[in-house]
Amino acid sequence: MDRRLFVKLTGLGALGLAARPALDLFAAAEIPAHSPLAQRRWAMVMDLRKCQEAGDCEVCIAACHQAHNVPKMDRPDEEIKWVWKESFHHTFHDQEHPYLDEQLRHGPVLVTCNHCENPPCVRVCPTQATWKRDDGIVMMDWHRCIGCRYCIVGCPYGSRSFNWQDPRKHLAEPHKDFPTRTKGVVEKCTLCEERLTRNQLPACVEACPAGALVFGDLGDPDSPVRELLKSRYTLRRKPNLGTQPQVYYIV
Repeated sequence: MDRRLFVKLTGLGALGLAARPALDLFAAAEIPAHSPLAQRRWAMVMDLRKCQEAGDCEVCIAACHQAHNVPKMDRPDEEIKWVWKESFHHTFHDQEHPYLDEQLRHGPVLVTCNHCENPPCVRVCPTQATWKRDDGIVMMDWHRCIGCRYCIVGCPYGSRSFNWQDPRKHLAEPHKDFPTRTKGVVEKCTLCEERLTRNQLPACVEACPAGALVFGDLGDPDSPVRELLKSRYTLRRKPNLGTQPQVYYIV
């Protein structure tokens, strides 16, 4: 029995729901095999120069964190982040050279979960609380997470955060359309999978005033991301690790 069928069957007994409504409820969280979404491979392209020209703009970060109830913690060592900025050196330290453009070298780089083709976080999770969907999104099941943090150690990009405190106490105005988390679980970017089911772009892409973020289907040769990847030179983070990140950076 696979994990998803187990969740459905145990949900029936635990919740005491009628069979048909309960199955519909749990099935709604997955993409049906015949759905066009199941045939896609989502990816994102970030234009570093456009992003850096916007200065200290963090509109995309605010949009993401507001939409997904990401708390603002008081202590830096307890920070929860789905999208944030790092230095170029920290992001691409293995791809630097002494003649790099100074604007790029000293400018910030927007980072998030890379939704890798070969995600090490999925392999090390003992409860399958994190898994990769057919469309490439690396998901989190916060109810299955036991807080072991193996996925944090396994992720080479620092893309996961651990809730040392109850995050709900640090939310000024919780977004009612997205679940809040609890103390003792890991969380990260889910590529706005809840928005994709409504044919909406990820919150960060939609909010970016500079047009620096482009999102689309790698399987479609006419998609915006494929057009950019054909026409512009891009980098991926730590490509030598074999994780095959699906977030690309135009330099």
